[in-house]
Order: sequence, then C-alpha cells, then structure tokens
Amino acid sequence: MFPFLIVVLFSLSWKISDSTQPAEEFLHCLSLRFHNSSSISELVYTQHNSSYSSVLKSSTQNFRLSTPSTPTPLVIITPLHASHIQATVHCCKKHGLQLRIRSGGHDFEGLSYTTTYEVPFVVIDLLNLRSVRINVEKGTAWVESGATVGELYYEIAKRSRTLAFPAGIGHTVGVGGHLSGGGFGLLFRKYGLAADNVIDSRLIDVKERILDRKSMGEDLFWAIRGGGGSSFGVVLAWKLNLVAVPAIVTVFTVSKTLEQNATKLVHRWQYIAHKLPKEIHMSIGISRVKSNENEKMTIQASFRAVFLGSIDELLPLMEEKFPQLGIVKEDCFEMGWAESNLYSTQFPIGVPLETLLNGNRKSILSKLFFKAKSDYVKQPIPETTFEGLWPKFYKEEAKSAIMVFVAYGGKMDEILETETPFPHRAGNLYSISYVVDWEEEENKNSEKFMSWIRRIHNYMTPYVSKSPREVYVNFRDLDTGTNEINDKENSHEQAKIWGIKYFKNNFDRLVHVKTMIDPENFFRHEQSVPPLPCLLKKGANSNSLGSFSIDVNGRILDKNPWEKICFGPFEEVVEVALGVKSSKDDDKMTIQARFSSMFLGGTDKLLQLMEEKFPQLGLMKEDCLEMSWAESDLYFEQFPIGAPLETLLGRNHKSALSKSFFKAKSEFVKQPIPEMVVAQVLQGRSKSMAMVFVA
Repeated sequence: MFPFLIVVLFSLSWKISDSTQPAEEFLHCLSLRFHNSSSISELVYTQHNSSYSSVLKSSTQNFRLSTPSTPTPLVIITPLHASHIQATVHCCKKHGLQLRIRSGGHDFEGLSYTTTYEVPFVVIDLLNLRSVRINVEKGTAWVESGATVGELYYEIAKRSRTLAFPAGIGHTVGVGGHLSGGGFGLLFRKYGLAADNVIDSRLIDVKERILDRKSMGEDLFWAIRGGGGSSFGVVLAWKLNLVAVPAIVTVFTVSKTLEQNATKLVHRWQYIAHKLPKEIHMSIGISRVKSNENEKMTIQASFRAVFLGSIDELLPLMEEKFPQLGIVKEDCFEMGWAESNLYSTQFPIGVPLETLLNGNRKSILSKLFFKAKSDYVKQPIPETTFEGLWPKFYKEEAKSAIMVFVAYGGKMDEILETETPFPHRAGNLYSISYVVDWEEEENKNSEKFMSWIRRIHNYMTPYVSKSPREVYVNFRDLDTGTNEINDKENSHEQAKIWGIKYFKNNFDRLVHVKTMIDPENFFRHEQSVPPLPCLLKKGANSNSLGSFSIDVNGRILDKNPWEKICFGPFEEVVEVALGVKSSKDDDKMTIQARFSSMFLGGTDKLLQLMEEKFPQLGLMKEDCLEMSWAESDLYFEQFPIGAPLETLLGRNHKSALSKSFFKAKSEFVKQPIPEMVVAQVLQGRSKSMAMVFVA
C-alpha cells in the first residue's frame, strides 16, 4: 500500500514551496498514516495544485489578509475523518511545521489561514466536517466545527419553529471559531453566549487523542468554551443545548439623523437598553449618510431590535421604556426566529430560509478588505463626546465605516465572569464594534484606513473600560500585542499584555490549562495562550491537568509548589527573617537579618545567579547545602540537617507558629520600604518578635 501512496502524492504536480525537504517529508509522513489511499489526492492541496487557490480563498473573509504578499500555507488539508486530523497533527509535530485550524475563516486577523511569522505552516480546513444532527425531543444538537452558524440555524428551523440556539447573526461564521471565542447574538441577553450553552465536545489534543468532556476533564472543557481558537487542540464537534423561542418574533429598524435628534437618542439609549427585559435585543449602527434635504453628509443612527414576542407585546413595552424613539406599528415586522437573523444582517424581508446556506455573500464582516476593533462601556458616555465623534466620520477614509453598539444586561448580568473564559459579563452597559472597510483598488493605501480606526479607538479611550481595556477575542486585534515566535522565556509576560484584555483574570487559568495539556506549545499562533516556561523546564506532566482551585476573581489558588514558583522571576523562594538578637561584640541588642533561600537546582548554578543578581550578599559555596525538595521544608523549619523524612509526620514540634503563645499579622508590600523604617519598628520590641519577608 505505501509505495502506491507515494506515487499518488508525487504525481499530482504539487509545488513543494521553497522548503522542498520539509514538504516532501511531511507529505511522505501523511502517505504512511492516511488509511484510505483513494481519498488522499482529494484532501491534500499544495501550492501547485490547480484547486489550491480556490480552496484557500473559499472561506477567506478578510481580503486584507489575502494579497500577493500574504504568507500562504505549505499544504492545506481538508479532512473527512478525525483520523486525517490525527495524521496531520502527528506529521506536523514530527517535521516541525506550525499548524493553523480554519472552520469559517472569520478570524479578523486571518490567524486561521495565514501567519505573520516567517515559518512554513500547514492549514487544516474543516470545510468537509460540517454535519448538524438535531434531537428535537431532547432539545440538543451535535454540530461539527466546519459547519456555519447559518447551517446550524437552518437545520434547527427545518425541524422546529420554537427551538433556537444563542449564537451570532453572521450566518457564514464557522461554528468552531465562534464557540471557541464565546459567541454572542440575538439571544444572549435571554440565554447567555453560545459557549454558555455547550454541554459536550470532541477534541483532538496534542497527543492525537480524541477526548470528550469526561475524558478531557472540566478544566480543558472550560478553556475551549471561550478561550480562543487553536490553543488547546482541534475541536471536532460540539454538543449544544437548544433553547426555547416563540414561533413569532418581532423586529424593527428605526433610523435617525443628527437633524432628527440622533445624538440625544443615542445618549438616552445608554441608560435604557441594558435594563430592558431579557426578551429584547437592541443595538445601534452608526454611520455617515447623505442628508435627504441638501445632500450634505450627516450621521445616521439606526436603532434595531429583535423581540421574542408579538408586535402587540412590543409596542407598549417601547412606549413605556423608550418613548423618545417613537416606535409605531408600521416600523415592526413579525417573522420566525431564524428569519430574524437574516433580517439582522440586512437581507430583504421574505428571502427564503435557504439563504442561511449561502456562504459567499458580501457583508459587513465577510468578503471585504477591513479592520475591526472592539470595546466595552461601563458608564454612559457624555453627549458632548458623541458630538466630538461625529465629525471624524466625515473623513474620506470613513466612507464605509460603522460603529455598532450592542446592549448587554439581562442574563449576562447573572453569569459569573469565571464561568467560562469569556469575562465580559455584569457591569457592562454595552459593547462597541468599530469597522472600517475599503475597495480592492484602495488596498495599496490600506494604512490610511487602519490609521483612521486607530484614531477613533484612541479618541474613545477615556470613555470605555479600563485596567484592562477589555476586548472581545472573536474581534481579534493584533494591535493589542502578539507572541514572539520562539521566545519561550518571555512568552507568558508578552501574552499577558493582550491576554488580560481578552480574558481578564481568566487568563492565568487558561495558561495553567495550556501548560498541562500542551506544555511544548505545539498549538500556537500570534495570540494563542502560552504555557508557563519554567514549568516546561521541570517537565510538566501533560497526562494530567493537575489539581488547583480558582477564587471568585478567577485567580489560581494552586497548591503545587512548582507552579507557585513559576509566577516569580527566579526558580527560587527567598525569605528574609528580621529579629532582635544580642551582639557578639558587647552583648548589646542588635538587629539580625537572616537571608534564607531554596533554589530549584544545584549549588553551582545558584552561586552564579546570586553573583549576578545580588553580589552584595556575598554568598559562598560554604553557605550552601544540597538536598531534596522535601528535606528543604524541614530545613526551613530549622530542623537539624539530616533529620529523617519521617519528621514530616510529627505533630508536636514547637516552632514560631505552633506550640507557642503568639500573635501574628501579615502585609503585602508594593513599593520598597526605606532603610530606616525597619530598624525603627524593631527598636525596643520584644526579644521574641520577628518579621519575615517572603519575595
């Protein structure tokens, strides 16, 4: 079988890129691991294959990242079975190739099909893995990652008008990437995010194992539901909890210009929308238009809503909560929930449901040259700020720009920000999306459009979330920072710059999961979650995700000493004990500082480190003792060196904090303490008083 496969591979006139040897070796590896020889020529595309370009562009959504200068994959794999993905992971690992994973191609920075790194890479395109299986009786669905949101909605709507799923409105978006980042849409105020309604999944990890929720464990299952795509493995499929909707929903769009009081209405909306009942989704789209009166430019705010109920139920609600908008019956339309998603992407009313299956339509965030950013708003923005914003839309490069405000509140206020990696929950009034796009002939001057959106983003800085300035990971933005390709030592610190913006305190837990499941960082890209480098030196046990607890803020409360130490700058614990002691010279009282250290390594390495970092201490070889980690705990409790390990089992040892009369307090220090302060504190104190500083 194998010789035949090799003939198939190299008789298809494939280009082997500039790296001939890696490509040949990779393809040969695949030929040995693909079990069906007749299908391999239909699933593997290299750059000289006649279909390579069409496959690559088929789900490329941001044309800014599809130019002649854009790096392209060495090979594209379009698997039919999980075994094809397992083989690809194996061969990429074996031959040192990076891997990109694409479901719908909507990564705003193209990280699912290109790279900013100058390295050969392979793309797994999941376009053939797109089955959707609906169980109406149980209210669940299994959907493969290559399916689009539109395909999921279509299959649900075919079987039931009163079941739905709370994903986004972009019907061409791939399910895999959407769920990996959280996924919000028309129902998120009622039922939470798409990721909040995932109840199982199947994933291929770095060891090529196929794991479900039970076998992967709750920590990894937590991480893949909002922690961003392509950091932890390849998710094959998701089991979804479907939700109840009425057979009829109501929609409206009411547009107001500046001349029609748009500024005051936008300002007022901030105080109302997040407090509305969970059954209503409200947004505002802001763009420039020509005034009907004199053809001059003006700003238009389009107020849009989808309500889970009838027109007769919606009108009194709007009259009570937002009478200033002046909604009347003629503004409203009734339709099914699936159709409301098409309406929300500006399809004409009445288009057939099959439109959800059309993956090639040009829209605000697909099949365009564009740049996007996002923000979260926690306090109403002053009216004067909007007045200062509008003129910026009159710039030539803003002719196709739009800002979208989406109201939060409802169910989102009830879900803890640690429930999934997506942390943008309670406290947000609304989110902002910024998008600017341009035509192909303008792409040579793309920087002017990029500059415009960055200026708008900077202008909004004082009025949006702070410390961190929060960003939605599915609105990926490389302006927030990137990982260096091979800088393992600083990867965690580099990633934290952008990581806390996407995930807030959940970032540390994501790093922990990554370290345990993929310690060598095989699944990586410019904004993938990195493993902890110091744990890599220790050889993390990737068979287990370890044992740890998470506090209400998402911080790791870890009992593993190796992992505690990882968050520090050195592989050591440094302790300074200050106490009162008699001077040897004249028996007078003086202050003694005892510097104690436990270093995860040998004496020679420690001496070199201390000479470089703290030469003033004058540490010498005679000061150091080598022992195991367990014995070092006895040493720190001041047991004699050589005490048997069984001493750890004793409960009656008298020490500073046991079998004594004592009182203790603690502090945390964020700025260096002046020299004179410590001595002043200890002067005249009890002979048994001590202060212990732990770095």
